[in-house]
Amino acid sequence: MRKGILAVAFAALIATGTAAIAETSVKLPPNDYPTAARADYVFACMQTNGQNRMVLDKCACSIDQIAALLPYADYEAAETIMSVRQKGGESVAMFNSFAPLLEKVKNMKRAQVEAELRCF
Repeated sequence: MRKGILAVAFAALIATGTAAIAETSVKLPPNDYPTAARADYVFACMQTNGQNRMVLDKCACSIDQIAALLPYADYEAAETIMSVRQKGGESVAMFNSFAPLLEKVKNMKRAQVEAELRCF
């Protein structure tokens, strides 16, 4: 009987310890950008600003600042809108005039300006 009580107590202790470990595990912020998106930004930034270590650090800082200011879903939407705009023609006219889409691009550009001020 005593062994049964000890076994139950031990199992409860292990379950409590496992729950505590799970609670302290690292949680990613909801706007954490995928590595590929960060790398794409840094590569494009370096193409524009120069290809040296100092520029690499500034570009990495810049995408980190953008990630802190803008959720990834909003960043991705704005990037998509800007990409579609480059296609040109009548079929993309909505992307140049529809207010909600324009606002998404403006928000991203504001985040980019803020990041540039902080990092460059």
